[in-house]
Amino acid sequence: MHLGLVTLCVDDYDTAIEFFVHALAFDLIEDSPAFADNGTPKRWVVVRPPGATTGLLLAEAVGEDQAAAVGNQTAGRVGFFLHVDDFDAAHTRMTNHAVRFVEEPRHEPYGTVAVFIDIAGNRWDLLGPPAIAAPPATS
Repeated sequence: MHLGLVTLCVDDYDTAIEFFVHALAFDLIEDSPAFADNGTPKRWVVVRPPGATTGLLLAEAVGEDQAAAVGNQTAGRVGFFLHVDDFDAAHTRMTNHAVRFVEEPRHEPYGTVAVFIDIAGNRWDLLGPPAIAAPPATS
């Protein structure tokens, strides 16, 4: 058993694809035409980190309720956690793509972490491995 997809409401498919593929280095798994239950055209857009099995279904908001959820799907809490092997490289790439970090990276016992805001306004943790402590000085 595994979790296959998590829906993320966005304002615009193409802007969201650009963000996830270029700024976060996700793979674009699928971008296919589809139809809503009422027959309205939409797209089936899936992105996911390289090597991951769980992906994000990017869903363009339709109607007032969905539009109101864009950027607030977890009520202002960090709701998504992106684990990377090389924190510094990921942080640099994301900063170069104008990803907005709301704090400087910090070192916690569980790893290096910094909170960033995605293209829709949701809060994420960028998480890297714990910093390697320098060995104690010997006398």
